[in-house]
Amino acid sequence: MLKEAKEEFDEAVEIMEEVMDDRSVPKNIRKAVSDAKDKICKEAPSGVDFSNAIYLLDDISNDINIPSHTRTSIWTMISRLEGAKEKLKE
Repeated sequence: MLKEAKEEFDEAVEIMEEVMDDRSVPKNIRKAVSDAKDKICKEAPSGVDFSNAIYLLDDISNDINIPSHTRTSIWTMISRLEGAKEKLKE
């Protein structure tokens, strides 16, 4: 992974871990974030893996039960993953 993509990736994973550890976040949201993390944290994630993770996160960001601070974190994750995905294409 390129250095810039790795930095974006690492930031996204760090935010994912924070959300998964936050007990104020509903269980279904933490599960979806965990699933997204699993998709991108395999040995050699592809662009499709990033796209699947982004789709999962985007889907849960519309959940009415999500706390507003978590929604903001999810948008940040999506942004970081999209950045990493684009930098991998270069």
